[in-house]
Amino acid sequence: MPASEARLVLVTAGAARQAHSIARRLVDERLAACVNIVGPIRSVYRWRDAVEDEAEFLLLVKTRASLLGRVERRVIELHSYEVPEVLALAPSGGSAAYLGWLLESTAAKPISAKTRATRKRGRPGKIGKI
Repeated sequence: MPASEARLVLVTAGAARQAHSIARRLVDERLAACVNIVGPIRSVYRWRDAVEDEAEFLLLVKTRASLLGRVERRVIELHSYEVPEVLALAPSGGSAAYLGWLLESTAAKPISAKTRATRKRGRPGKIGKI
C-alpha cells in the first residue's frame, strides 16, 4: 500500500470511556487498523460564540483513504458531540511493512478455506423439522 492511501484521522472525545468505545468499534469493524487514545488533553475552542476550555481525549485513527466516508459516518453515529471532530491527514511517507499491515487490517475479513468448503456443501449437522 503506498503511503498516499493511508490516512490518519483525528477525533476528540469528552470522556475516556467514549474514546475507548469509539476506538474499539472502529477496529472491531475493520474501519481502522489501530486507534491510539491520548489524554487527557486540553482543548480550547470556540463553540456558539463562547471560548470553551475542556479536557478531552484524542483518538489517532489509522485507516485507508477509501474508508474515510465510512469512518466519518461511524464516528458521528457513536459520538455524543453535536459536531464531532473528524479530521483526516494524508501522510507523505511511512514504513512499507506498517503500511502493508494497515492495508491487511482494514481489508474485508477474508473467508477461510473451511468456511468456503462448508458453504459449498451446506452446513453439516443441520436437520430440518419432521
